[in-house]
Amino acid sequence: MYKIVRKEELAANIILMDVEAPRVAKSCLPGQFIIARIDEEGERIPLTICDYDREKKTITIVVQTIGASTERMNELNEGDSFIDFVGPLGIPSEFCQEENLEETKKKNIVFIAGGLGTAPVYPQVKWLHEHGVDATVIMGSRTKDLLFYIDEMKAVAKEVYVTTDDGTYGFHGMGTNQLQALVDEGKVYDHCIAIGPMIMMKFVCLLTKELNIPTTVSMNPIMVDGTGMCGACRLIVDGEVKFACVDGPEFDGHKVDFDLAMARMKQYATEEGRKKLEYEEGDTHHGGCGHCGGDH
Repeated sequence: MYKIVRKEELAANIILMDVEAPRVAKSCLPGQFIIARIDEEGERIPLTICDYDREKKTITIVVQTIGASTERMNELNEGDSFIDFVGPLGIPSEFCQEENLEETKKKNIVFIAGGLGTAPVYPQVKWLHEHGVDATVIMGSRTKDLLFYIDEMKAVAKEVYVTTDDGTYGFHGMGTNQLQALVDEGKVYDHCIAIGPMIMMKFVCLLTKELNIPTTVSMNPIMVDGTGMCGACRLIVDGEVKFACVDGPEFDGHKVDFDLAMARMKQYATEEGRKKLEYEEGDTHHGGCGHCGGDH
């Protein structure tokens, strides 16, 4: 059992939890995720690792209520436990690995976090700051009431620009508008990391391709088992089949087929759609475990 040792409301329908998970906390890195389950009948929910404390052996997750399963999860309190808390899953961010640090230090990196994407952006910016790399962060939301982690982000980033779609806080506009404004002012960025809703990442990539800024995205399609076996998180990247849970979640944003990914997510939401996808995709629908020769 994995006990909740802290619970905090960050914004409307957005809850932070610190969960005791010694094995995950021991080895995780920014960019990875976990899959949690409340009880035997509960749905498996993939959640980004928002922070971790190796000494306290805890993992921080941020949950937004978007359906029955996440609503049940957000009803848990301190002292309650998850029956499953599997991880760390996925490949760590390439910029948060010791072997890449010297190359990373040469880059001027800008992060664009959209909505709940602030949660996975924060540990990456924090890790970079702790290793002598200060990045710029653009963090946005639809409205002021949905913003969170502003002060925490300012403590670890070189510059933080906050945007709201409705103009209720900070820059009036989207993250892409803010990035364009910064470039117009003469700012130069060597790499962009965009994390947020899929449609937001798509438009960030359209802009950064015009601006000739290499871009990494963290893909968040539907996941079920986290091992590539279910086929739910299948993507097309540079014309090849990939699975976000084992090949990602980070990919070259300029090579991701976002339109197909978004259409597939919509289709996967129904049982009929899932059966149709399994039939159409054939042998490439399931990816194997990602480490034992399964087709990718």
